[in-house]
Amino acid sequence: MSALSINAERLLNRIRALGEIGRDSDGRLTRLAASDADKAGRDRLVQWLREAELEVVVDRIGNIFGIWRDAGNAENAPVLVGSHIDTVIDAGIYDGCYGVLSGLEVIQTLREAGTAPAHPIAVAAFTNEEGVRYAPDMMGSLVYAGGLSVDQALATVGTDGSVLGEELRRIGYAGADGPGFSKPHAYVELHVEQGPVLEREGVPIGAVENLQGISWQRVTIEGVANHAGTTPMSMRSDAGHAAARVIAFLYDRAMTSNTPTVATVGCIAFEPNAINVIPSRATFTVDLRDPDAERLRAEEAALASYLHDLAAAEDMTIATERLARFEPVTFDARIVGLIEEAATMRGLASKRMTSGAGHDAQMVARVAPAAMIFVPSVGGISHNPREYTTDGDLVAGANVLLDVVQRLAAD
Repeated sequence: MSALSINAERLLNRIRALGEIGRDSDGRLTRLAASDADKAGRDRLVQWLREAELEVVVDRIGNIFGIWRDAGNAENAPVLVGSHIDTVIDAGIYDGCYGVLSGLEVIQTLREAGTAPAHPIAVAAFTNEEGVRYAPDMMGSLVYAGGLSVDQALATVGTDGSVLGEELRRIGYAGADGPGFSKPHAYVELHVEQGPVLEREGVPIGAVENLQGISWQRVTIEGVANHAGTTPMSMRSDAGHAAARVIAFLYDRAMTSNTPTVATVGCIAFEPNAINVIPSRATFTVDLRDPDAERLRAEEAALASYLHDLAAAEDMTIATERLARFEPVTFDARIVGLIEEAATMRGLASKRMTSGAGHDAQMVARVAPAAMIFVPSVGGISHNPREYTTDGDLVAGANVLLDVVQRLAAD
């Protein structure tokens, strides 16, 4: 058993306090990136960082860092922990926020214990992880890792017509430091699972060894609008029916596969969108995910082939647009092993697992050894106000993070 444990009451109180910031008149929690609600959440986080006597740095994309370093380790690369505090619309209180606030708690615990790590330790809150207002998601960590230029990211136009760079300036979080100003010695992200596996198997700690590749596309099918009552079925060019065929193809292919591939059509719109008019256009998104790079490419190729054949068979025009694509990530084996060791030392069972969701860790893994720790999500519910993880599991995960960070910072 580790000699140190985090201050559970302090961590849990902060999670709940941050979870009250950004609620509307109906009680819904929404902190979209660079919004007024996001500013309020950021302000509270910065307040806590400063109360913990950490150096606060904000880079040009608005990523917030709380850094603990001293004269004895200032020249060494920091051990970085963190996640994000922006949310989806009508969110729960744990996704992202738990990782950031646990990172802060780990630093405070180590400082209060009088430890002297060989590396600085920093906590990060990355901008626009959710991607609800600005695309792509995981933007702040992607820019931090050099996968997207900061100028291009700042010029991104949001769903409401706003420009990210202008909004960051407006809320006071357009920093001066270049993204990636400090390359980490290692990165660890603690997160609620957002899935049912750990709870179902009764395992309190997930040692995340890899992360699925993600392919997002927008598909547009062009048909011909016509009267719903007077046009015979055999004479229709129905974009809505063609879209339904694509959706069924994706579902059936994933369901009959013996692989972990998943396929989702999450957004769809018809034009002219009238009850008595055959759709002239169908636009929908396709989300494909698989932890194996070759399988992901095979699924993309299968969809492209199906769309080509469908367009020819139905005499329609079908176009696709790439929205985002991230290769699968294999996390650092040593850090995954440290997570397992820390769990064992705490008397906790652990399970090696794959993350089905995207996380900032997959971006930071481009520039530093990285891994993730999962704790159970009750019912596997996520991106939902009913998202819940028990206090005991939250504290257990934070203590495992404490042990892993302490080991990494001693290297």
